[in-house]
Amino acid sequence: MEIALRKPGVDELSEAVGVLREWQYDGSPMQLHPGDLGWFWRLGAEATAAAVRTWSRDGHILAVGLLDGPGLLRLTIAPDAQQDEELAQQLIEDVTQPERGVLPEGRVNIEAPMGALVQDLLFEDSWNADEPWTPLRRDLTEPVKDPGVRIELVGPEQAHVFAAVHRAAFDGSTFTDKRWHAMAAGLPYADARCLVAYDEQGNAVAAVTVWSAGPGRPGLLEPMGVHREHRRHGYGEAITVAAAAALQELGSSSAIVCAPSANVGAIATYKSAGFKQRPEVRDQYRDA
Repeated sequence: MEIALRKPGVDELSEAVGVLREWQYDGSPMQLHPGDLGWFWRLGAEATAAAVRTWSRDGHILAVGLLDGPGLLRLTIAPDAQQDEELAQQLIEDVTQPERGVLPEGRVNIEAPMGALVQDLLFEDSWNADEPWTPLRRDLTEPVKDPGVRIELVGPEQAHVFAAVHRAAFDGSTFTDKRWHAMAAGLPYADARCLVAYDEQGNAVAAVTVWSAGPGRPGLLEPMGVHREHRRHGYGEAITVAAAAALQELGSSSAIVCAPSANVGAIATYKSAGFKQRPEVRDQYRDA
C-alpha cells in the first residue's frame, strides 16, 4: 500500500494525539510525546494542525512529525515501523524535497528516535549530528517525597501567575495568560497539569507543566522553569519533585524530560529531584 503524507485538519488532530499516546512506553528512545503537541497548542488549534504531518499506510498512522519552528521537524515513528524500509525511504524523500511541504530549503534539523532506520539514511544522505541533548527519567513506582514548598495547581484564575513565572524563567518568552487558555483548551491538556511553587513570602518562584500519556506510560515535563530572581534556592528541585508527584497521581509509570547537554544546571536540578540520566541524543541537520 502507498504511504500517504498528510497535514491533518483541526478535527483530525485527535488521531495524531492518540497514536502518540500509544507509542509511549518505558524504555523507549526519547521521542515526540503528546505533551509536545500540547505545549505547541498554546499557539492555537489551527497553528498546531498546520505544524503537524502524518505518514499513513492503509489508513494507519506510522509516523507523526511536528514542525516545532520553521526549520525543525520533530519526528517519531510507530515502534513496530522504526525499521520499515519503505517508510524510511518515503520519509527521506518527503523531508528533503521542499515542494512536499515538510521542510524548507536551507539549514534544517530533524529529531528522530535513536536507532530508527531513518537516522541511518539521513547520515548516508550527508546529514550531520547536531549538539547533544540529555534525556532523564524518574521511575514512579515508589512514593514521591513532599517537595518542601507550597505548590498550587493552576486553573484559569491563576493563568496570569503561571505566565508571569514562565516569562521570568525563559529569556525571550512571549507566553501570556491568553496562550495558557489556548493550551488548556487543547486535547492533550485533558491529562495535563500546571503547577506553581511559592516561597515563604508568597512569591511565585517556579512553574512546570506535566503531560500524561495515559496510565502506565511515561509522562513528560515540558516546560519547567525557575524565576530568574529566585534561583539557587532549591526551587527547581522542589517543582520537579512536585511534577513527578503530579504525574504519579495521573497514573504515569515514569517521568521524562530532556535538556541540552550544555545546560549543566538544568541537568543537575533534574538529577537532584531523582531523575536518572540516560544516553545523549542528537538532532540531525542539513547545512544550507
